[in-house]
Amino acid sequence: MRIDAALKNGTELLSVVSASARLDVEMLLAHCLGKQPSYLYTWPEKTLSADQYKTFSASLKQRQDLYPIAYITGFQEFWSLKLKVTPDVLIPRADTELLVETSLSRISDIKNPKILELGTGSGAIALALATERSDSEIIATDISDKALVVAQTNQYRLQLNNVCFIKSDWFGSIQNEKFDLIVSNPPYINPTDSHLKQGIRHEPILALTAEDNGFHDLKQITNQATAYLKTGGWLILEHGYDQGLTMGVILKKAAYQQISCLPDLGGNDRISLGLRPLTP
Repeated sequence: MRIDAALKNGTELLSVVSASARLDVEMLLAHCLGKQPSYLYTWPEKTLSADQYKTFSASLKQRQDLYPIAYITGFQEFWSLKLKVTPDVLIPRADTELLVETSLSRISDIKNPKILELGTGSGAIALALATERSDSEIIATDISDKALVVAQTNQYRLQLNNVCFIKSDWFGSIQNEKFDLIVSNPPYINPTDSHLKQGIRHEPILALTAEDNGFHDLKQITNQATAYLKTGGWLILEHGYDQGLTMGVILKKAAYQQISCLPDLGGNDRISLGLRPLTP
């Protein structure tokens, strides 16, 4: 089959399940060919080999079940970094770049900042911060051994030596240390949320859902973080689009100062932050 025919047929097939069918097919076909998407339009008359066609057909079948493209290709771009991803980690999303952007703004005047990321997954947030602040010392944790392998693989590929990945259940393995910044994108989806029946169902459930209507881990991190923040240190948390008001209450109850909630690219509440209280 020619490339132009594969594009046409694949788009028709995926249009039933995906609003971005054409883009999906471009990414999958380019991956199968080992080329950039521009190649598809430069050489539309090229013919797929038998193996290429077999791989492409299999990827289309996976995508029909809304299996994430990042898991099919094995990579996802985040903060201009090409990161390895597997079904053992959440797929980094563009909205989470707000977490990185806000974190950088809060430590811009601090020399050699000490940073803790909780629940690192693929390492996306920690590695993005590490690329921007080579003078920083970053500890990034995860409870999953498999996730830590993915994160360390990305660290090796990017050749970043200012991040240390460790296994920890939130603050469990953090001993008597103080940080200028604690940042996390923890599980925050209600286990009964209907969105879990969509494509996100293919991602690790333990990294997605939390009890107490999605607030269990957000509350735990908020309440425990005060013991690990320096005076003037910031806690920055990603959360659901409908959790901003409640997060403000949780942070206020824990005596954080300068509390605010910032919107994502879609205008939805996405991250909440607060300054370490004077008396933890």
